[in-house]
Amino acid sequence: MYRIMTAEEAISLIRDGDCICVNSFVGIENPVELHEALGRRYQQTHSPKHLTIVSSAGFGVWEEDRSAEGYIRAGAVDRLICGHFGAMPSTKKIILENRFEAYNLPLGCISHAIRAQAGGLPGALSKVGLDIFVDPRREGPGINPISTDSSFVKVVEVDGEEFLYYKLPRITVALIKGTAADRKGNISFDDMYMSGDALSICQAAKSNNGIVIVQVDRIVDMPSRPRNAIIPGCLVDAIVVQPPEPRPEALQALTGSFEIRYEDWNDWTEKLETQTSGHRQRSLASHIIGRRAARELRQEDIVNIGIGIPETISAYARENGMLDHITLTVESGGIGGFPASGKVFGAMIGAASVYDMANQFDLYNHGGLDICFMGALEVDRHGNVNAHRGPGTYAGIGGFANITARTPTVVFCLTFNTKGLEVSCEGETVTIVQNGTVPKFVRDVRSVSFSARNAVANGQRVLYVTERCVFILTARGLKLLEVYPGVDVQQDILSLLPFEVEV
Repeated sequence: MYRIMTAEEAISLIRDGDCICVNSFVGIENPVELHEALGRRYQQTHSPKHLTIVSSAGFGVWEEDRSAEGYIRAGAVDRLICGHFGAMPSTKKIILENRFEAYNLPLGCISHAIRAQAGGLPGALSKVGLDIFVDPRREGPGINPISTDSSFVKVVEVDGEEFLYYKLPRITVALIKGTAADRKGNISFDDMYMSGDALSICQAAKSNNGIVIVQVDRIVDMPSRPRNAIIPGCLVDAIVVQPPEPRPEALQALTGSFEIRYEDWNDWTEKLETQTSGHRQRSLASHIIGRRAARELRQEDIVNIGIGIPETISAYARENGMLDHITLTVESGGIGGFPASGKVFGAMIGAASVYDMANQFDLYNHGGLDICFMGALEVDRHGNVNAHRGPGTYAGIGGFANITARTPTVVFCLTFNTKGLEVSCEGETVTIVQNGTVPKFVRDVRSVSFSARNAVANGQRVLYVTERCVFILTARGLKLLEVYPGVDVQQDILSLLPFEVEV
């Protein structure tokens, strides 16, 4: 039977050595008060310690001194297993200082491994991850040299087919953020941007005789409608009430609490950018790429658009009349709206449906998308892509590996080079005013996020769209498919590549 507790009382239930699973998505829907109570307890008592934390998509709030950052930095955590680390600035730094073990697995594979554990299975099979960095025959999931645990990802064969087997530590604590608890302890998510893996995390913790702690905005007298109660009260041990900070109208719009017409998506996007990331000035090169990439959209496409340069595609999809003929999706479970970006990435404007994250990755893993648009840090001579790890830094693979593994058409959007790149454009004519000092096309990528070999074997159509040309993947590597008017093939493309391409 659940009890209503203070955050300190609830956190006192956590023991040394527990494995905590957090339901959040990058920077949204994080149970911040629970994390900060854990930090206060650790500061006072140096307990709980030797913790393992699992999160499909990460659990930061983009600030070094809030949420879990403090107690992670202080030494409470021995192991961290996440799909993405982008919203955890302090944690990213100290991982590279070898302060504790840290593992990066594809977001969807963590989600499915949690669901498997909820059902009494030790792990989950997947084709996702074969021949990229997480494959133990390449690098394995460890981010730093001390992260050598080989139990999280294994190569197995089933009925003559090769899979990766993803296995997580036994989850003993669930930390969840919900909207409201009714008098029976049922937890609703009415004002949340998403529900993520909440139910599976709670089921997994209870199957391991663990505890479930839920932070909610309020207690309500009447039971929630059955379909709206994501977590049944019988699975909940502790409820912590923490009234939310007031949300501006732009953020309230993402909860689905009022209808947003398609015609108004653009207005709400502008409001959100002001609230979450400011008005970012996209480079001219980004807009050239977005305009060209948007031409790949077809009516009735189910689509995923990544962050960064790919975000420009939506504006050109609207301009060419395609936006109202496609269905956009986001990894956290939203379908049929317009994905938000910045600090609220994972939410959607005007979503038609928001379901569990594991269900979204069921769709992605097996080619349910028609097309996806992803960013890239590097592309090599084979067509492999690195999208998760730069020199001395990393963000994590997130949902990238799941999204690109089987989608029939994959479009990578990247500048030809960076750091100083200047271009001009008049109509369709592009002029390279100055090349950047850092190449994006390299002989070998630093780490493999996308396997060209697998893509060829799967029959995927893969394009690499830049501000001056388009390449396509073939069995022999990259082929120059298209050169924009005004661009000199030899001077602006071939002479700058460290490898030969088919022309």
